[in-house]
Amino acid sequence: MLTKLELFQAFVAPAIFISASGLFVLSINARLMAMVSRLRVFRREKHLAAQAGKKQEAVALQSQIDSIELRADKIKCAFFYILLGTIGVMMTCLLLGLGLYAQEVLAVAVILFVLSVISMMVGMVFYISEVSISLTSVKEEEKLYDLIDSIDIADSNQ
Repeated sequence: MLTKLELFQAFVAPAIFISASGLFVLSINARLMAMVSRLRVFRREKHLAAQAGKKQEAVALQSQIDSIELRADKIKCAFFYILLGTIGVMMTCLLLGLGLYAQEVLAVAVILFVLSVISMMVGMVFYISEVSISLTSVKEEEKLYDLIDSIDIADSNQ
């Protein structure tokens, strides 16, 4: 059986992980909302370009949309695995509490905690992956605007 002091010590690690995952979720949410906003803008610009008969511009915009959607999928996976890990850590806390009354539950709590940490690490890999390609997306966007500018100049010269 766990003493009250041992139980308190066992609760510290999961509590730290819950706090850390909350910060990651907040950061991931901010990135996702920015991506959603950019997607809406690019989809609207693509629609307007297609209506105006600017097929090259619409194709260039679709390329940017595809790039942002890929990043959004990575963020969605990061969200999922970090939240899954957070749920596991919370369940670990519950199992540790039950460990006061049933010693067998402690082994399950340890296994669940390890799986939760692995889930959070997988989420962080997705997050790092998205962050690493985010600058590539900005560079693609710069090329897109250069292309749109050149198309607009060519159209105005005709």
